Amino acid sequence: MSAPAPSPLAIVEAEPLPRQEAVLTDAALAFVAELHRRFTPRRDELLARRAERRAEIARTSTLDFLPETAAIRADDSWKVAPAPPALNDRRVEITGPTDRKMTINALNSGAKVWLADFEDASAPTWENVVLGQLNLIDAYERRIDFTDPRSGKSYALRPADELATVVMRPRGWHLAERHLQADGVPVPGALVDFGLYFFHNAQRLLDLGKGPYFYLPKTESHLEARLWNDIFVFAQEYVGVPQGTVRATVLIETITAAYEMEEILYELRDHASGLNAGRWDYLFSIVKNFRDGGEKFVLPDRNAVTMTAPFMRAYTELLVRTCHKRGAHAIGGMAAFIPSRRDAEVNKVAFEKVKADKDREAADGFDGSWVAHPDLVPIAMASFDGVLGDRPNQKDRLREDVSVAAGDLIAIDSLDAKPTYEGLRNAVQVGIRYIEAWLRGLGAVAIFNLMEDAATAEISRSQIWQWINAGVVFENGERATPELARSVAAQELTAIREEIGEEAFAAGNWQKAHDLLLKVALDENYEDFLTLPAYEQLVG
Repeated sequence: MSAPAPSPLAIVEAEPLPRQEAVLTDAALAFVAELHRRFTPRRDELLARRAERRAEIARTSTLDFLPETAAIRADDSWKVAPAPPALNDRRVEITGPTDRKMTINALNSGAKVWLADFEDASAPTWENVVLGQLNLIDAYERRIDFTDPRSGKSYALRPADELATVVMRPRGWHLAERHLQADGVPVPGALVDFGLYFFHNAQRLLDLGKGPYFYLPKTESHLEARLWNDIFVFAQEYVGVPQGTVRATVLIETITAAYEMEEILYELRDHASGLNAGRWDYLFSIVKNFRDGGEKFVLPDRNAVTMTAPFMRAYTELLVRTCHKRGAHAIGGMAAFIPSRRDAEVNKVAFEKVKADKDREAADGFDGSWVAHPDLVPIAMASFDGVLGDRPNQKDRLREDVSVAAGDLIAIDSLDAKPTYEGLRNAVQVGIRYIEAWLRGLGAVAIFNLMEDAATAEISRSQIWQWINAGVVFENGERATPELARSVAAQELTAIREEIGEEAFAAGNWQKAHDLLLKVALDENYEDFLTLPAYEQLVG
């Protein structure tokens, strides 16, 4: 007797959206339901394992490369699968959410790759989740256009050979999708985002000479990479595309993953495309994991922790060496600057910093890097063109000169910089402004000429929490305390009200954002992810 069909997914508390039937088909939902049935139990086990590992770090205040996987690291014979043509040259990648205007602008940007983001640059309202999928389908079908209602400007796609290759980023394993449930249990957001995208587009992308390519966020171990690999194997068989069609680039944005780079590539080797080195989520992960490790783990102001800090340099150089040893792409970090239309001098200084950053990455052996705005594409492109020339990448640069010890990755006290009062104020300012926008459904937000996403809010609130709990004394003699944080937050709220006016202030979520930031920054029990309590307040 055959097994009974799995329960169909229920769409819960969701307002109908225009053309949602093109995304939420019975067949697509059946696929997501099967992913949920097969893989959510393992996801739940791995989330529990995260908590166990975090408790071990709290006990030991250290991390090391895994002794049980030493044989994988020592075996020089294995490599990841060769890159498909559409992913062989990744010298500049642009990131951003999947709203209609961004979809067109990112594809047209001149970048080699667009990271189409359902994760940190997207607040997961049901509208963003479903219409983002629809926008990608429309883009592949070349039936997407957009007219800005304010300016009247129209946007349309360039010829196919001028468009960026899409690499889609689903949500992290910790997030649920409350609007899709099986037997009353929300489906993991990662399976919703991956499942809908893969089901609708895998064959469509193959017909276009590309494929279903993914960025995997918030990965904390090689066992989580193994789960993704098993999902890919099942999904390819389910829809009838060849094994190895999927390619995945893993963000090494947690401190635990930094100790398992080779193992992560090994688990995904038939589907791996590369690894990416970021900054804010990586620093957030260091604070989260070593928050009770004492003074030597206290980070200075986030902007003082550049990629040239010794422990960050150890991380990026190890990543390049690991990737190239295994035939994978090494992708660098984000240039988040948003050019000003009014201040040429601000642009000049910022563009010089972006150029220096991208020059460094290209010289270090990275095969590509991220930007947040189309105006930065030519700057990053020039940096990599200068090193690569006509070559698509520099995976032949093995960086065998690099040697990183386990302690190098967590040598936080190698930095001379200290937390400052201005750093506290900036963390409060940016945290409130970002969370307010997120609660309005915006995940990518321009704040003080930088494009910020959820990782910015995570490092901001984590630094406030860490400084208070470590009893940091700032250069002005004031001690970091809950009372000081509340005072600074109250001042910022008043300043915002004066800046935007009473009507706009009342129409926004400013008080909610203020209260939520203080809750996650001041609670004795550290919240694993800000987006978990924030999702409870997200309307839509």
